[in-house]
Amino acid sequence: MDIALERYSRQMRFYGVGEAGQKKLLDARVTLCGCGALGTVLANALVRAGVGRLRLIDRDFIETSNLQRQVLFDEHDVAEGLPKAEAAARKLGAINSAVHVEPVVVDIDRTNILELVGDADLILDGSDNFEVRYLINDAAVKLNKPWVYGGCIGSHGQTMTILPGETPCLRCVFEAAPAPGEAGTCETAGVLGPIVNVVASYQASEAIKILVGRRDKVSRELLYFDMWENEQRRIKVAPLLGKVDCPCCQHRRFEWLDGEHGSQTTSLCGRNAVQVSHRTASRLNFEDMARQLEHMGEVHYNRFLLKFNAENCEFTVFPDGRAIIKGTDDVDRARTLYAKYVGH
Repeated sequence: MDIALERYSRQMRFYGVGEAGQKKLLDARVTLCGCGALGTVLANALVRAGVGRLRLIDRDFIETSNLQRQVLFDEHDVAEGLPKAEAAARKLGAINSAVHVEPVVVDIDRTNILELVGDADLILDGSDNFEVRYLINDAAVKLNKPWVYGGCIGSHGQTMTILPGETPCLRCVFEAAPAPGEAGTCETAGVLGPIVNVVASYQASEAIKILVGRRDKVSRELLYFDMWENEQRRIKVAPLLGKVDCPCCQHRRFEWLDGEHGSQTTSLCGRNAVQVSHRTASRLNFEDMARQLEHMGEVHYNRFLLKFNAENCEFTVFPDGRAIIKGTDDVDRARTLYAKYVGH
């Protein structure tokens, strides 16, 4: 056996991979969007499996609260103040130096996503962010690239594989993203560590099937798990292909790429504040948002606005999804804070 393949000998003995499949993995290029909870588990699995090139994209830095579920990081990384993508790349390089891991510390948006995923054989969702997911979906359908969606919050999670032209896309199943504050985030609803591993393991398995050329084994269902309530569901979504009036895969209107949906940020001159504007079809439910945020301290709202404090910043949220975050003039930090506490 080729010495380069020896480390994968147990994987190659599995009938679904074999030597031919392993060589395909070694030649594969994967772009992973997000290097947090799901992303670190995915990256770990793929690097150990021998994926040839892995691009890790994440805008964020490591915090102590990440260590409960983000498996590639430790206390030393927190002390160093490293970006997640850089710290993950270091760990992954020590696990398998034969894999080319490319860390990219940027905020994924409509101006850069096509370039970031353009050379990938497969795109993986580790973002835990609906805006990024819809951008991935637009880009994947436009470029005809497979991608694997995954998300988790609290004790439940779900995953679905999208093969453009063969399966429904994300917008066929979830026509629109939930309004900011509607779905909760890891900051507001928490997350149970084991659900991350379950969802990411399914995503990684689907990724390997695609990369070794076994699309016939790919799931055509939306898989749902709740680790606390002991629930599992398999939701058949294949019949939706061509049966729903999907703007993305049926009409090839890429509304997220074109900027018709999503958020924009503006630094407010002289105010040490950033405005995050988010287009949402429905008005926010401040009562529900206040309930999700109450564990953080005082939350005040009326029918015009909602106010709370987090991470030394004051948030003022408006019914249309717009927010002014006072206490920073860094637009990237403001986007991160908005995603953590308001949603998206």
